[in-house]
Amino acid sequence: MKVFFRRIHLYLSLAAGLVILTCCLTGAILVFEKDLQMAFNKERYFVAQGSQRLSLDQLSKVVKQGFPEMKINGVKVYEDPTRSVEFSVSPAPKKDKKAEGLPAAAKGKEKTAAPAGRQPGFTIFVNPYTGDLLEKYSYKETSFYQVFALHRWLLGGEKSAGKYIVGVSTFIFLFILITGIILWWPKTKKILKQRLTVKWDAGWKRINHDFHLVFGFYSAIFLFIFAFTGLAWSFEWFNDGIYKVTNSSSKPPAPPKSEYAANTDRISFDAALASAKTVYNGAEFYTISAPKDSTEVFNVSALPANAVHESATNAVYVDQYSGKVAGQLAYENRSLGARVRSTFKPVHTGSIWGTPSKIIALLVCIMGVTFPITGVIMWINRTKKSKKKSGPMHATKKETAVA
Repeated sequence: MKVFFRRIHLYLSLAAGLVILTCCLTGAILVFEKDLQMAFNKERYFVAQGSQRLSLDQLSKVVKQGFPEMKINGVKVYEDPTRSVEFSVSPAPKKDKKAEGLPAAAKGKEKTAAPAGRQPGFTIFVNPYTGDLLEKYSYKETSFYQVFALHRWLLGGEKSAGKYIVGVSTFIFLFILITGIILWWPKTKKILKQRLTVKWDAGWKRINHDFHLVFGFYSAIFLFIFAFTGLAWSFEWFNDGIYKVTNSSSKPPAPPKSEYAANTDRISFDAALASAKTVYNGAEFYTISAPKDSTEVFNVSALPANAVHESATNAVYVDQYSGKVAGQLAYENRSLGARVRSTFKPVHTGSIWGTPSKIIALLVCIMGVTFPITGVIMWINRTKKSKKKSGPMHATKKETAVA
């Protein structure tokens, strides 16, 4: 039976090994991505604490003056007084040229040109005390994004063949891990002891063999979890399955609408933030998304200081005209499916328990890079050994036939 599983383990590994190695290597790089970004770009994320912060309305005007071609979609504010304020912006839609020259009565009906495809987004970092524009940042222009694209799509795209190659290889990886544990499983206590420790004083072939088996066993459960959660970004059916298993709707509750008030200006980001703080005060950060039309509300996402993970945010909906809280959705009140799905990213990236779990994820990913290599070496050694054994036997049979 083990011969059967060994062949499955071998053939699947040969088929998906290179992609698995690539995903583990890029995954190891991305584990501490956020920490490295903040360490090497402190001037982007941190500022000297001043005596008086400017209002978000004042900072918005600074951003509009500095980037008049951009539209502000939202703002992220941290409770940490040394953090910069982050404005989410995108290119403002261009006016339809056909509408130019229309009489004043028709100007209100002019249309904006529809954007071609997905528009690029940027983050403007601003000093909340001085109003200085620190940086116009685009994640897609960084080297980390290239690593991310290689990890997720093999440098393809969201709808490329690379995405499905990664997904299929990840799915195959689950079976490789299962068959690996079956092959590892010892028959006696003596063999168990051998398979839990590396014999460092042995020859390189034995060390390679032990490294593959021993560290493969210790890391298998973590690699299985990382691979399993990774499927959520490759297959829609996997996401749908999460909600079906939890008997939950995949559609979140629709946010309330603003009560339209004629001749009334939209409230400021400051007013929306103040209203949100009456519900959830002392959050680690607040992300305020501006309404996209005259009926929507301000959507304020707040991450509590004691949140179970980075995706466990609470939502507050603020009427864009009156500034009143129109509704809220606490993390614990989300559907079971939504709560389960929200854990996938922090689990997959290793950030679920902060730095300790990130260190584990880094070490496991590094080991994951070595397994395709040590496995191939074991296969080559075993093949050579088989040829040496079959060589003399084959020669003996020929000699017997001649005699």
